[in-house]
Amino acid sequence: MRRFSAFITLLVCAIIYGCGPGVPTTEPSQVPAAPSVESLPVDPDVTVGKLENGLAYFIRVNHKPEKRAELRLVVNAGSVLEDDEQQGLAHLVEHMGFNGTKHFKKQELVDYVESIGMRFGPHLNAYTSFDETVYLLQVPTDSAEIVETAFQILEDWAHGMSFDRDEVDKERGVVVEEWRRGLGAETRMRDKQFPILFKDSQYAVRLPIGQKAVLDTAHYETIVRFYGDWYRPDLMAVVAVGDFDRDWIEGLIQTHFSTLTDVEHPRERALFPVPDHTETLVATASDPEATTSRVAVYYKQDVSEEGTVRAYRKRIVASLYNGMLNRRLQELTRKPDSPFLAAFSYQGRFIRTKDVYVLGSVVENNGVERGLEALLMEAERVARHGFTETELERQKRESLRFMQRAYEERDKTESRVFASEYIRHFLVEESIPGIEAELTLQERLLPEIDLKEVNQLTSEWLTDSNRVIMVNLPEKEEITVPAEEHLLAIFDRVHGYAIEPYVDVVPGQSLVEVTPAPGKISEQESMPEIGVEKWTLENGVRVFLKLTDFKNDEILLKAHSAGGHSLVEDENHISAITASAVVQEGGAGPFSRIQLEKYLAGKVVHVSPTISSLYEGISASASPKDMEILFQLIYAYFTAPRKDSTAFLAYETRMKGFLENRGARPEAAFGDTVQVIMSQHHFRRRPWTLEILDEMNLESSFTFYKDRFADASDFTFFIVGNFDFPVIRPLIEMYLGGLPSTHRSETWRDVGIDVPTGRIEKSIHRGMEPKSMTEIYFTGPFEWTQENRYHMQSMAQVLQIKLREVVREDKSGTYSVSVRARPRHYPDPEYRISIAFGSAPERVEELTKTVYDQIDSLMTYGTTEKYLVKVKQIQRREREIGLKENGYWLNNLWFYDYHGEDLHSILKYDEFVNDLSLDDIQKTADRYLNTDNIVRVVLYPESLP
Repeated sequence: MRRFSAFITLLVCAIIYGCGPGVPTTEPSQVPAAPSVESLPVDPDVTVGKLENGLAYFIRVNHKPEKRAELRLVVNAGSVLEDDEQQGLAHLVEHMGFNGTKHFKKQELVDYVESIGMRFGPHLNAYTSFDETVYLLQVPTDSAEIVETAFQILEDWAHGMSFDRDEVDKERGVVVEEWRRGLGAETRMRDKQFPILFKDSQYAVRLPIGQKAVLDTAHYETIVRFYGDWYRPDLMAVVAVGDFDRDWIEGLIQTHFSTLTDVEHPRERALFPVPDHTETLVATASDPEATTSRVAVYYKQDVSEEGTVRAYRKRIVASLYNGMLNRRLQELTRKPDSPFLAAFSYQGRFIRTKDVYVLGSVVENNGVERGLEALLMEAERVARHGFTETELERQKRESLRFMQRAYEERDKTESRVFASEYIRHFLVEESIPGIEAELTLQERLLPEIDLKEVNQLTSEWLTDSNRVIMVNLPEKEEITVPAEEHLLAIFDRVHGYAIEPYVDVVPGQSLVEVTPAPGKISEQESMPEIGVEKWTLENGVRVFLKLTDFKNDEILLKAHSAGGHSLVEDENHISAITASAVVQEGGAGPFSRIQLEKYLAGKVVHVSPTISSLYEGISASASPKDMEILFQLIYAYFTAPRKDSTAFLAYETRMKGFLENRGARPEAAFGDTVQVIMSQHHFRRRPWTLEILDEMNLESSFTFYKDRFADASDFTFFIVGNFDFPVIRPLIEMYLGGLPSTHRSETWRDVGIDVPTGRIEKSIHRGMEPKSMTEIYFTGPFEWTQENRYHMQSMAQVLQIKLREVVREDKSGTYSVSVRARPRHYPDPEYRISIAFGSAPERVEELTKTVYDQIDSLMTYGTTEKYLVKVKQIQRREREIGLKENGYWLNNLWFYDYHGEDLHSILKYDEFVNDLSLDDIQKTADRYLNTDNIVRVVLYPESLP
C-alpha cells in the first residue's frame, strides 16, 4: 500500500529533489489578525453527518468521472500511536485489510475488484501515515449491486478484518519487502536526522514503515490489539464522492456503520507534541551512496488556526509570499554562478502538531555554506526591502486566475479532489467552504492585502528558536563536511551584509512584435464518427481539431514532424538531444526565460518544443481565454528562438551539479547497465557522465533547433478541448498558417539501435543494503498491426495479475512486480516485454524461476476465464473513462496519425476487447515470450548475505 504523510511528501520532494511547492495547500501561521474572524461556511454541496456512535461521514454528488464513486474509510490513527512492541504494525494492519475480511476470504477482495474492472493500486489502495490510515476505493456506479458491495468492503475494513494467521505471516513478508525497497542512502541519512529534527518527540521513533524485527516477530495478539484499540467509530469517517444518488448513499452508510460499537474502555487518542527549543539544532548526515548535496532550514511553528476568514486570509498572504520568493530563487538558479542548483520557500502543515516554514536548496559539492548563505540573504533582502509592487501585482494575478480557473471547472472537478479535501477536514479541520465561497473570498481579500502585510512574514517565520539546519552530503574524500559552528555563524554574518534591494525588470514589449501574414485553409475534411475536423493550410501545415466539453477551461495541443535528432551525426548528438531544453532556457522572441515567465503571469499557457530521436514537435496546453498567447508562443518558438549564452552556462552548471554524484546510487549503475545492454552498446545510448556533458555546445544546439523548426510544411497539429471554431480559426490561420514553409522532403534516419538477440545474463554488485532488483526482457521482431498491439498488451496484463498473485501474495517475495509490453514501429518493427521486481538477494533465483514457471504455464496451457474476464473488464472501464478525457483523445489522435493509421481505428478498440479469447492470450504468449532472445539483469549488493 502507499504510505505517506504531509511531512514525508515535503521532505522527499522539497529537500531531496528541490521541488518545494510555491503555493502551500495548508494554513500558514502567525500573521496579524484580519478584520474579520467570522467562521467560514461549509460547502452546501457536501452533506456532513455523524452517526450516534461517533462515526463521521461526508457525501457529495459529483459527475466527474461519470459512473464512478470515490470512497474512503479514514481512520484517525497511524504509526505514532503504536506501542513500543508495535512499530510497523499500523502499516501491517492496513495491509491485512486486503488479505481476508468477514465477507472476503484471503484474496477474494482483490479478485472481486478486478472482476468489476478496477485495478489494485489505482482504484484499490490504502496508506498509513504518522497520524492516520486511509483506505481508498473507486467503483463503478452503474450497478447498484457493485456500490452496495463497495460499502460492505468499507465496513469490513472498519471492523471485519480476519487476521488469519497464515495470511498475517505471508503479509509480513510483503511489508518487509516494502521496507527493503526503501533502503538506501536517504533512509540511512533520515535515521540519523530524525532524532534531531523531531527531538524528544514520538515522531522520531514511529516511522510508518516500522522496524523489521518487529514485523518479523510481532505476536499475532499484538497485531490484533492495534486494530482493536484504534479502529473504532469515534476515530473514523466515511467519505463518498461520485455519480450517485445522495440519499441512497447516506442510507448505505447508516446501514453499514450504525451498528459499529466503541470499545468498553477506549484508549485516549493523544496528540504528540514536538517540544520547542531555543537553540538552533544541526542535523548533518553524509552517505557514500548519496547523490546530492542539500541544505535546508526548518522553522517549526505552532499549528495554525483553521476555519475562519482570518485564517483564510493568512493562507492567501503566505501563498503570495512564497510565490514571490520562489520566483526570485528560481531566477538565481538561472545564473551561471548560482549558489544552488534548485531552491524553494515553503510554509504549511508539517505533522499533526506542528506547521513548518522551510528554506531549502540543492547545491553543488562543497556548496552547502554558500547555498545556506544565499538562502538567508534572499530572506534578509525581503526583510529589509520587501517585495515590489510589480511582484505583488503579478502574484495576485496568478492567485486570482488559479481560483477563477478552479471555479470554471467546478462541475468538472475530479471526485478524488473533493475526497481528499474532506479527509483533511476530518483529520485537521481544514475548511471546506466550496469553490464559490473561495472565489468570493479571493476577490474580496486580495485587493486589501498590501506589501507591508506580506513583507512582515519574514520576521515572523524566520525566528531564532525552533530552528533546525538539515544538511545532506555525499560521503566522498573531496567533499568537506561543514562544521556546525560555521553553519551557525552564517546567520549572524548575513545580518551584517549590505544587501541591495531586488530590481524587478518588467517586460514591456509584445511576444510577437511583427504580426505574421495569415495563411488560408486550403482543404477541410470532417470526420463526424470521431468528432474531428481536419484543416490543411496553404503552407502545408495539417491541423486536426476535436471540440469537447470534458473540461471547461482546457485546451491541449500536440504536434509532430518527422526527423528528430536521428538526422545529426554522432559528434553532434549531445548538442541535438539538449537543443530543445537549451532553447527553452533562453526564452522566446524578445524575452529571456525570466522575462517570459513574468510576461505570462496570470495567464494559463504552457508551450514546450520537443525533439526526440525520430521527430520534433510541440506539447502545449492553455485556457481558452489565453488561446492567442498559446499560438503566439508557438509562433515565437518556431520563428524567434532565443540564443542566450548566460542561460546556457547556467543550464550546463545545473546539469553538472546533478550529474557529479549520480553514479553513487546503485540503482543508477543498474539502470545504466540495462540501457547499455538493451541498446547493444550503441554510441547514442551512452549513460550520462560529466565527460559527455562537455560535448554540449550552444551554437550547435541552436543551429540544429532552428533547422528542425525552419520548415512547418510537414508539421501536423492536434488540438483537443473547449474552444469556439470562429475564435480559433483566425488564430490558426495567422500563427500556424504564417509559419515558414520550404516544403523540403525529409524523414527520420535509422541510426541502428536494435534490440539484442540471444540469451544475455548480467549481474551487478553495487550497494550496501540487502536488496536486489531483477529485470527480464524478451525481444524480437514485431508485425505492426493494431490487433497485434492489443493482444500483446492484453497478454501482459494477464501476466501482471498472475505474477502479483504468485510472486507477491503466495510467496511474499516482493512488494510489486511489473510487466510492460512495448511494441515499436520505427525505425524497424520490434518489441520488448519487460518484467521487473525487487526482492531479497537470496531469493532472486527462486523468484526468477517462479516467473519463468508462470510464463511457461501461460505459453503451454494459457489462462482461465477468470483472468480473461478481469482484463476485459479493466480495459472496458478504463476506456469508459478515457473517452471522456482530452488527454486520451489527444494522445490517440497523435498516435494513429504518427504511425500512418486511419484515425477511425480508435473506434475499433471495443471490437478487439469483445473478440479477445483465451486462445489469443496463449498464442500471444507463445509468440512473444519465447526464450530465444532474453536478457536478465540483476542488481545485488556488494556483499551478499
